[in-house]
Amino acid sequence: MPVFSLSNCRHISLQEYVLQDFLYVDTADALQTLVAQYERCSLLVLDTEFVRTRTYYARLGLIQAYDGETLALIDPVAIEDLSPFWALLSNPNILKLLHSGSEDLEVFAHHGNCQPAPLLDSQIAAAIAGMGHGLGYAKLVQQLLDIELDKGESRTDWIKRPLTDAQLFYAANDVKYLYQLYPMLRDKLVEQNRLEWAYEESQRMTEGRLQAADMQQAYLKVKNAFQLEPTELAVLRSLAAWRLAKAIKRDMAVGFVLKDHTLIALAKKQPRSMNELLQSRDLNDHEKRFYGKELLKALDNVDLQSLPEPLDVLALKPGYKSAFKIIKAVLTDISETRQVPIELLGSKKLIHEYLEWQWGGKIAAEPLVLQGWRGSLTAEALAQIESQL
Repeated sequence: MPVFSLSNCRHISLQEYVLQDFLYVDTADALQTLVAQYERCSLLVLDTEFVRTRTYYARLGLIQAYDGETLALIDPVAIEDLSPFWALLSNPNILKLLHSGSEDLEVFAHHGNCQPAPLLDSQIAAAIAGMGHGLGYAKLVQQLLDIELDKGESRTDWIKRPLTDAQLFYAANDVKYLYQLYPMLRDKLVEQNRLEWAYEESQRMTEGRLQAADMQQAYLKVKNAFQLEPTELAVLRSLAAWRLAKAIKRDMAVGFVLKDHTLIALAKKQPRSMNELLQSRDLNDHEKRFYGKELLKALDNVDLQSLPEPLDVLALKPGYKSAFKIIKAVLTDISETRQVPIELLGSKKLIHEYLEWQWGGKIAAEPLVLQGWRGSLTAEALAQIESQL
């Protein structure tokens, strides 16, 4: 497939470029024309290329789209307003197809404040069709189309301009072949009466992505937070909220603001003065200099009137190992019988959620393993073992 450098692309009109193998879209007018065309399609294949090393948010470098007629590489670095494209993702008449789209969905949420709907993830579709869990795009293409893809450009800098011909070729292939995979996956799922399962599971991936980060819940993601007493947890809650806000404001990965173990140490020792903070061995000189005053403020603003509940580690409860083993055995049997990967049907996380619901008196929302397509497979079998848990 011929590939064109950016310098050449800018001198070719949109009308002329439709005759080529892909469009390089780097102007607002070209994007408007492209979106108008895509509005008439029934299936739109999507992918993104981005850079994420030390940043909180992924830096979007390229958007690939293909409707079976026009394969477009959209340049978000050159186009300031992508709102026409973001609006396209919500068109209910167009099925959006991604492969392993979790990070793409994160990009859409941050940069476009949107989530694609309706949505089908081909990795999920392949798993539900019994082809294996977590199949990579290249492996799926090779398995169904007998084509071997070059993945050599996956780690390159997608922000730097101009992009190389090799990068463009790689990016275009990510949607070109996925379009060809769709009818094969769809037919497999229809034959097994599982197409709705794949739609349900794919759309579930979008849930909650447009909600603002909950600063007061950030402490729950700090490693080893369960070691702390309620008062220490209150301190950690304040520190973790400060760290998350700082990370978002400066667009830094939270670990590059302060590490988890540093927050834990501060929550335990609770320094109250700059002198104590400066003498602390838990912070390096850079952290003391740049964050010292803010950390002291976070430590002074701890809410001790509403202490967090102690974090109850499920795996430390009496009877946990036995209960987990019983549930896992039931779900594994269903997984093997129905040829659905256990990682998708009943992962460790899903088993924990179910066990917490059971031991908590079924007061919380019904666990995912009992909902939707999973519930149609598991509910009866799990009900039969309740007395053993």
